[in-house]
Amino acid sequence: MRIYFVGSHSTGKTTMARYVSRKYGLPMISEIARAVLAELETSLDALRTDPDLVAEYQMRVFGRQVEIEHSQAGGFVSDRSFDNLAYAAEHTTIVADMLDSPKFREYMSWVGEGVVFFVRPHSSLLKEDGIRAGVTWDSVIRIDGMVKLLLEQFRVSYLPIDTPNMQERVRAIEFVLHRQGMRKVESVARELIQVPRLVTMPTT
Repeated sequence: MRIYFVGSHSTGKTTMARYVSRKYGLPMISEIARAVLAELETSLDALRTDPDLVAEYQMRVFGRQVEIEHSQAGGFVSDRSFDNLAYAAEHTTIVADMLDSPKFREYMSWVGEGVVFFVRPHSSLLKEDGIRAGVTWDSVIRIDGMVKLLLEQFRVSYLPIDTPNMQERVRAIEFVLHRQGMRKVESVARELIQVPRLVTMPTT
């Protein structure tokens, strides 16, 4: 079972991915963007002044996401997928080449075989995320629209999560996962045995 939370920044994707990871005993893929920024020894806002460097960053993030997913022996939950391509469309000139690549098309087919939750933005959730300074509502809406365009263009089935209410979000997610045959970790003892691990790549 591969579970994805996709969408713009400041929508609560990571919070929900952590919940699913903990409750269903799945490893969580996260922190990829931060790891790549650390490798490049820079910040995302600094990258935007250098088109070549930001293009390299976005290609690395996408490549790392694919690599980590395919290295997993079983299921996982991820708080992102192809999302960084939406940012690449806004800050680089390489998106057309990336979208036309066989690797990207194969990846979108792979994602489409998983369970995809498209988390929509709400102004009440707007906050800085530790990477992007000066997060604005306009930027959140632009990325949200680009993520939706990619989902539709590549015919990836998804469930939109439109409510900012955490209880309603959890109910929707659990309903879908239950219908997929997934069950929560049954006891505290079992949770201790199956502590979900955070999946990251070494910063080499």
